[in-house]
Amino acid sequence: MPKQGRRPEPAIADDVTGDELDRSVRQQLRTLSKENADGVAKHLVMVAALLEVDDLDGAMAHAETAARRAGRVPAAREALGFVAYRAGDYARALTEFRTVRRLTGSSHLLPLMVDCERGLGRPERALELLGSREAQDLGAEEQMELLIVGSGIRRDMGQAEAAALALQGRVGKASGKPWAGRLWYAYADALLDAGRRDEAREWFGRAAAADADGETDAAERLDELDGVVVAPSEESEPMPGRDDEPMPGRDDEPVGGRDEPA
Repeated sequence: MPKQGRRPEPAIADDVTGDELDRSVRQQLRTLSKENADGVAKHLVMVAALLEVDDLDGAMAHAETAARRAGRVPAAREALGFVAYRAGDYARALTEFRTVRRLTGSSHLLPLMVDCERGLGRPERALELLGSREAQDLGAEEQMELLIVGSGIRRDMGQAEAAALALQGRVGKASGKPWAGRLWYAYADALLDAGRRDEAREWFGRAAAADADGETDAAERLDELDGVVVAPSEESEPMPGRDDEPMPGRDDEPVGGRDEPA
């Protein structure tokens, strides 16, 4: 069989220089030749830019190119894993995240790895990762993300009360924290699944008040519970359906893992 030629690389926007990357990522690229490093840097910038506009196909083309040209550079493999994750290809994302962990020795992607196991329908493996030693060594924000994902896993398994209990001890200490809105949202969802409607309403209200950036649909959930129906205008588009589980395209998407490639 004749050897296939190299696939053409996706085009780089004229205004992209590669200097937009974070310094720590540029440092990783120093293992490459200057020409290759500059090219990979531009592809990584394009990944982030296309993810911003939800062009997953375009982002994937650039991520695959970066990973092909810099297979042992953690940032390139993380970018590819993140695009696959956003696209719902959890098996591929998990493979890339494991590679990043092997290359760096860091467990910062553990929340995303847990969510991948969940997405693959393997809740037991996800819970094993949650209880791993690596999970205990993560920072406060990453641990909170793991708690939120773990609560969702227990809901997947039909354990709504356990899902609420997993978050109960943290919700009262989250005020002022950047993850407060998402934590309260996840807690409200678990309470609602457990049939505790009045308590759920209270926590959806708190989540809505804390969610200034609109990361969750807490305000809409609150309206649903109150029986408020908002009639769409003639010019408005139909509202997209809500995922049952908040997750990074979903509302419990780990920020630490959900950092988009720089």
